[in-house]
Amino acid sequence: MDKFAQKFVEEATDLINNLEEVSLELENNSSDKNIIERIFRIMHTIKGSSGMFGFTKIEEYTHEFENIYDKVRNGELMVTGSILEMTFLSIDHLKNLLKNHKKYNKTLINKHNELLKEIKSIINEGNNEDKLEKAVPDSENVALATGNFKTYYIYFEPVEEILKNGSNPLYILEELNALGNAKIFIRDLNIPAIDKIDPTKCYTAWEVFLATNQGINSIIDVFMFVEEESKLQIKKISEINLLNQPAFIGILDGTVVNEKKIDLTHFLELVHELEYIFRESQDEELASIEKEETDKKVTSIRVSSEKLDDLMNLVSELVTTQARLKMISDLNDIPELQSATEEINKLARQLRDNAFNLSLLPIETMLTRFQRLVRDLSKELGKEVIFETYGTETELDKTIIQNLIDSILHILRNCIDHGIEDNETRLKRGKPQQGKIILQSFYSGAYVVIQIKDDGNGIDSERVYQSAINKKLIEKNDSLSKKEKLNLIFLPGFSTAENVSDVSGRGVGMDVVRKKINELHGDVDIESEIGKGTTVTLKIPLTLSIIDGLLVKICDEKYLIPLSVVDKIYAVEHSKLTNIFNNMIVLDDEQIPFYYLRNEFDLEKQVENKTEQVITVNYNNVKIGLAFDEVIGEYQAVLKPLGKQFKDQEIFSGATILGDGTVALVLDTHKIIKTFSKQTVKTVNNEQ
Repeated sequence: MDKFAQKFVEEATDLINNLEEVSLELENNSSDKNIIERIFRIMHTIKGSSGMFGFTKIEEYTHEFENIYDKVRNGELMVTGSILEMTFLSIDHLKNLLKNHKKYNKTLINKHNELLKEIKSIINEGNNEDKLEKAVPDSENVALATGNFKTYYIYFEPVEEILKNGSNPLYILEELNALGNAKIFIRDLNIPAIDKIDPTKCYTAWEVFLATNQGINSIIDVFMFVEEESKLQIKKISEINLLNQPAFIGILDGTVVNEKKIDLTHFLELVHELEYIFRESQDEELASIEKEETDKKVTSIRVSSEKLDDLMNLVSELVTTQARLKMISDLNDIPELQSATEEINKLARQLRDNAFNLSLLPIETMLTRFQRLVRDLSKELGKEVIFETYGTETELDKTIIQNLIDSILHILRNCIDHGIEDNETRLKRGKPQQGKIILQSFYSGAYVVIQIKDDGNGIDSERVYQSAINKKLIEKNDSLSKKEKLNLIFLPGFSTAENVSDVSGRGVGMDVVRKKINELHGDVDIESEIGKGTTVTLKIPLTLSIIDGLLVKICDEKYLIPLSVVDKIYAVEHSKLTNIFNNMIVLDDEQIPFYYLRNEFDLEKQVENKTEQVITVNYNNVKIGLAFDEVIGEYQAVLKPLGKQFKDQEIFSGATILGDGTVALVLDTHKIIKTFSKQTVKTVNNEQ
């Protein structure tokens, strides 16, 4: 049973996440019937499954909660702000029930009972139609209505003197028609002979069939000034829009057109029969849609992340063994062995790529959490914020995705708390009242770039600089560029917040973000302009497990450079790499700065080769050269962590085991250039 219960937990987690995603859609489009139907069906599925596997609290809760959306989809309740708020509270509660399903504490049980009371209160209020419709101003009816157009029957018989009172019944009929879709039938009463007709009197009545989502109060308001002097009957005859049903139009044409006044009782019997047929066909349509979705699901299967991790580990071992086999093949001139080695090399590469693709997840899998944070925090702070996303189909290793979430959540909190101004301030500055946050992602070689932009205050680099001095994080006489001043926010303990809150101001934040990104062998950059906004850019490698690299050598040490950063390789005489002013070399008629890594790594063994290799790599859209003794060739590498004892170094992103059993360090060229460029600047400043 435990096995099946765990299966339910996995499926329920997916369903609740899906429910949260759909609920966020509903908040932006509360009149979408399809969204409402999806929410109801998700709740219904959770209820059925939870009861089957003994999750009684979840079954009890979803049973009550689905009643709200059952009434919404049937037009008995409108999607109001309170219902949406209850929806998100319920999502959080279901997550807690699922997380703590083995043992519920007293606090959770009390919260459970409290929420159930609130749900029942919402349902009971909905049973009073007048109370419900008066609770929401008519001007808001369109925005808050479910979109399920109800059908009303209206009989309007004004007094004969209505025209003398200054009222025109035709204008009233026009107002009715403006509420939705109307079919109007004129009924002549006791019209006198033509010679006795008084043109100032009204001798007619009207029967109207109106499909609208505006509510009965809106209809009553149309007759506000003639209600006391007219015969007026308003009756809801259907919970659906009958005027878009050809069968109903046929009933109208067959039973209403030629009658002086319809027999409403007999007519409603026909309508109810029609509703039954319509709902039956609707259920068949929904069943057909569900079958199509089920058929589609057959093409994919659920695989636990542990199995994927095991697969990646096996592929990693295969890659390492394949490298050993290739080394043996190179040492032995056996054509059959070399041929088999080449085939195994191709198969190992294909298997690696396929296994790698299985472990990739689109960034959009994180979006619901981000959207929920923006929604909840902006409401808490009283700000209006639009959250837009682009390129979220971009994929990353699932391990990286999991480790990115907290960093992006923190950046978003900063955008809303520090970045986006309050409504009044934005209007004074000539900005739209609603602030905007944009999250976009795209591929860049073997990296994924994620940018989070806001159109808020921006960051005052001078204020950051002064704050860092006051906190004694830097020396007062340190001369920094604007970029370097902005980067001070990544220092541990840095904060410009004057007040500590639940959102920010504790001095723990962007330094942790940078640390997390560095652990992923990525980089974080920040750009900002006062009054216009801030952009935080994360550059993350696609995967942390297996890479294509270029194996190089200095003295007796071997290193690996990710192939994705390599631009070009040049053979350069040793004499041209030493005693060169300002470490600049001309390659392809272009001056390129370079680092002689033999010196940077303090490797003093005598140079054996007269010719060395300079590899140019891309660094912030600039070419930088790195000098090595020798380039051995391309190499498929399995990355291994260096261990806790090397956690403080940055220039090596890991290590790989070569075919002969020796270890090659994997160079992080970005961090190497950044580290050695800082050292160069300090040396120049000291010399001055």
